[in-house]
Amino acid sequence: MANIEQLEAFVATARKGSFSAAARHLGKAQSTISSAVINLEIEVDFELFDRSKRNPTLTEAGSSLLADAEYLLRGHGEFAAHAASLSTRSETHLCVAIEQSVWSPAFLPILSDFEGAFPYVILELLDPGSSDVGQLVRDGRADIGVMIAPETLPRGIHFKGIGHSHLITVCSPDHPLARRQPVTELALRQFRQLIPHSRNPDDDSHLKRKLSPRAWLLESPHVTVDLVCAGIGWARLNEAVVDEELKSKALVALDLSFEKADVLQGVDVVWSQTRHPGPAGHWLLQRLEAMAVRRT
Repeated sequence: MANIEQLEAFVATARKGSFSAAARHLGKAQSTISSAVINLEIEVDFELFDRSKRNPTLTEAGSSLLADAEYLLRGHGEFAAHAASLSTRSETHLCVAIEQSVWSPAFLPILSDFEGAFPYVILELLDPGSSDVGQLVRDGRADIGVMIAPETLPRGIHFKGIGHSHLITVCSPDHPLARRQPVTELALRQFRQLIPHSRNPDDDSHLKRKLSPRAWLLESPHVTVDLVCAGIGWARLNEAVVDEELKSKALVALDLSFEKADVLQGVDVVWSQTRHPGPAGHWLLQRLEAMAVRRT
């Protein structure tokens, strides 16, 4: 039966065009490569290369086997990588909760690099609503979280600020408020407010964001955006949630006469104080801590 060294020599010779080039590529002596190919030919009982010319060329049988040999080598490499990840006690599963109001394309390069660095770690992504990330980490449902910084975090949670997000007051272009710019606080109170909030019954932080007596509470900021676009009310939402709608003019930002500065909310990465992350979790934490969430 062919072994890995023989298959490597066969594939390298076929791809590099000569035994000497294959030897340089694999960092071995040319005689070692030649012997490995000869032994493989003995195993299969036919020639893989035509040696009648200056450089060996694949025979018809050799060409037919080349793809199979490459497939076996890829499988061996994947097996070795998987075994190595287990031997270093890397996690087999990692759960990350990213609050819906925080998610943006800025996370994609990090997740792409994670996939390359830890191909055998199953990554689970959760997108909870407002204020639910900390509880998921505290309860062990998530290993790492990214969230709008709350006034108080659940006990047992480490956190680090990684940036800020603008809070923008928006409405539909057809909403009466769009024609009242700049908008007073009294004007906001006259129309329905749509407020994203946590499903946690003990979290009443949404009450502090309530300005209008006519309010609806919604778990998803993205559902909130759809309702605002439909003209059902106005809302104060994070820039990551409304960025596309503002660019497409499906929403308009309201100029509030009673606020003269940007309203910023901190963004935190959080993890448990009692469960230490493995290599994959530690890698991801470092990348998240280094990212800039606030966009210019």
